[in-house]
Amino acid sequence: MKKAIGFSAVALVFFAVAVFLLIHYTPIQYYFFEKESPQRLAQFIRSFGIIAPLVFMLVQIFQILFAPIPGEVTGFLGGFLFGNFFGLLYSTIGLSIGSWLAFSFSRWVGRPVVERIVKPSIINRFDYLMAHKGAFIAFLLFLFPGFPKDYLCYILGLGHMRLLEFMIISTAGRFFGTALLTWQGNLAREKNYLVLGIVIGVSLLLILLVFLLRSRIEAYIRRMHQHHQHPHE
Repeated sequence: MKKAIGFSAVALVFFAVAVFLLIHYTPIQYYFFEKESPQRLAQFIRSFGIIAPLVFMLVQIFQILFAPIPGEVTGFLGGFLFGNFFGLLYSTIGLSIGSWLAFSFSRWVGRPVVERIVKPSIINRFDYLMAHKGAFIAFLLFLFPGFPKDYLCYILGLGHMRLLEFMIISTAGRFFGTALLTWQGNLAREKNYLVLGIVIGVSLLLILLVFLLRSRIEAYIRRMHQHHQHPHE
């Protein structure tokens, strides 16, 4: 027990120092949270030339581990910089590695440390996923827009789900949204603004619909999970 607490304390200190250094000594605000950030980030990635795909994948990993960073921006940039196929490929690789790292970190350090990264209120919303595996339910949460997918990686790491199962679910669940963002980026790359406007408009309507119905969807998913665990009740 003392050994586990010691590991958690060390991990928490390491994470806190990393966040402090990132905020105060790197241009994270410049590249992610200002009006011109997407253009700056695209230019920054391009500047690496032949290793730009590797840098882009590292950016995708980074935005998973530090969940407040908007993944929509990086997903769009994948298509804008590399086209449909390679943009989707590089995004999927980066997102998969980032999800694996978040899941593994959460499983190693435990809930006390994870609560420093993910708000306890969000963890409590999805605590039923930690009691059982809930594979199909987790897949739906990764699939639907508007749910905290990056936070889910940390939350699921606290439960009983096997790593391989998690990797399949998170990768498959994210795929549609990643493909859609990549396609939007490629449309901008090709200056097909009419189709881009239509796609973005439909996407925003879908996101708005899911956001308005989020509580009902979560309640329905929770009931599905309970029925799956107790089918004869």
